Amino acid sequence: MRYSFFFAPTLKEAPKDVVFKSHEYLLRGGYIQQLGSGIYSFLPLGKRVFDKIKAIVKEEMDRAGAQEVMFGFITPASLWEQSGRLHKYGDELLRFHDRKNTEYVLGPTHEEAAVEMIKTFIKSYRQLPLNVYQIHLKFRDEMRPRFGLMRGREFVMKDAYSFHADYDDLMKEFNNMEQCYRKIFTRLGLDFRVVEADSGSIGGSGSKEFMVITPNGEDTLVICSQCDYAANIEAAKRKSSALSKNAPQAQFAKFKTPDITTIEMLCNFFHVDSYFTIKAVVKKGVFENGAVELVFFFIRGCDTLEETKALHVSGATQLLEVSNEEIESIGLFSGFIGPYAIKHITKSDKIFFDIDLRDSKNLICGANEKDYHFVGVNLADFEGIYYCDIASVKEGDLCMCCDGMLEHKKGIEVGHIFPLGQRYSKPLNASFLDENSQSKFFEMGCYGIGISRLLAVSVEQNCDEKGIIWNGNIAPFSIVLIVSNIKDYEQMEQAEYIYGDLLQHGIEVLFDDRNERFGVKMADFELMGIPFALIIGKGILKGCVEFIERKNATKTEVPLSEVIFHVKKHIDCSCSCVSSA
Repeated sequence: MRYSFFFAPTLKEAPKDVVFKSHEYLLRGGYIQQLGSGIYSFLPLGKRVFDKIKAIVKEEMDRAGAQEVMFGFITPASLWEQSGRLHKYGDELLRFHDRKNTEYVLGPTHEEAAVEMIKTFIKSYRQLPLNVYQIHLKFRDEMRPRFGLMRGREFVMKDAYSFHADYDDLMKEFNNMEQCYRKIFTRLGLDFRVVEADSGSIGGSGSKEFMVITPNGEDTLVICSQCDYAANIEAAKRKSSALSKNAPQAQFAKFKTPDITTIEMLCNFFHVDSYFTIKAVVKKGVFENGAVELVFFFIRGCDTLEETKALHVSGATQLLEVSNEEIESIGLFSGFIGPYAIKHITKSDKIFFDIDLRDSKNLICGANEKDYHFVGVNLADFEGIYYCDIASVKEGDLCMCCDGMLEHKKGIEVGHIFPLGQRYSKPLNASFLDENSQSKFFEMGCYGIGISRLLAVSVEQNCDEKGIIWNGNIAPFSIVLIVSNIKDYEQMEQAEYIYGDLLQHGIEVLFDDRNERFGVKMADFELMGIPFALIIGKGILKGCVEFIERKNATKTEVPLSEVIFHVKKHIDCSCSCVSSA
């Protein structure tokens, strides 16, 4: 491709309101253009990278036994009503009515459409298992689209749906897809982790996320320093803690604690570690039936409530903040809430204790009376306590697998796999006949990869202060051929010869034949991130060209007679190193 005819407009300055490097470089490098809030067009460079990512995903999915289909961009809202997601999904689901007043949704995901397809044609266990996938446009009406392709409203996703006769077979495919995803992200040259995750609005349990490690990540990951354990903080677990410090020894008693309303003040008052205190967190739960009621969570004073965990155990669709006035209206006071008689006072069955508090002794907690706390509290003496995992895992907590220290890292989700079970097949009445001619609901799994997001994520992990550094498997071109001075007849003649030779050998080359200064051409090469460059300059007088590697900026003089061999060797090495990583 000759640059003089190629549509690749670059920008010298970063656009306004750009935060992430991927957003800046993809805009400046001529890869994408913003069309609206969270909506982007792909220019030729961006489309070339997009197609290469898509091809790798398709190749590995096909190799893993999945079959490609394509569902409609819109889905009848009636199917979402049947599955129970139409109202539960929230405001991100864009709905509209056609001229006949039939309601539809713009699909952010296609579980309902997949079930409708399979239940129509699959009637017997003999036709199972089956995994179908698509690489297709999606729409999610994000409240705050930001960071370019990282969190747009319109995006391209690979979503797959598998159907099985029993749960064991589902888990075989779940593991198959995990291995498939590992191969995909390795070929894309990404540093990633597979982490335990929360299933969110998709449903099911035991899901796994594929997270790319980057300082700009939106998600917090909990990673063990000694073993392979990794989880999103929303789903992370830890070993039950045991503080080495001496516990405060005291008989059960009530102490006057005037105006002691925070854990820090309480610890200073009694000279104890916050580990030995109980913190009460009160939220206002909004439930599917429209009911609103207070929900009570008890955790150690040194911990914080993990909102996603709390949401799940409470059964609420939302957890909202509660005012002091609302708490006082039921006879309680902020800063003095404790477990004693809490059920009697609140008449609530929404009271949850963190699992790390199970049967703990020598604790200090609120006395459910203003300006008073209890000491010497023993939770083993209580009856009817519901323990569950509701605390956030902190850095320094112990790994439940190996006792190693847990640490936090930032990551960006690029893939998510879910064992759904009968979450969708049952409400959508999707069944088959088993070997005993008995009707059973399909066991399902779903598996997603954000294709358009992968462009941004790849840049986040592979860039420097000058621009992008693509790996060989997804770069828009393998090499740039730069003529230092197009007015020099000998340079142009030699460049034309090398250009034709590179094309003959099947090498994707961008021939920078523009009438621009050499510095401009080099700046564009570095910004665009193409892996290699050949510089045709004065060196041809001694029979050499200059070969540059974008990643490490190394420069090598290469004899004209060895140019093709040298280029092919480096391109092949670049691609194979990524594929076998």
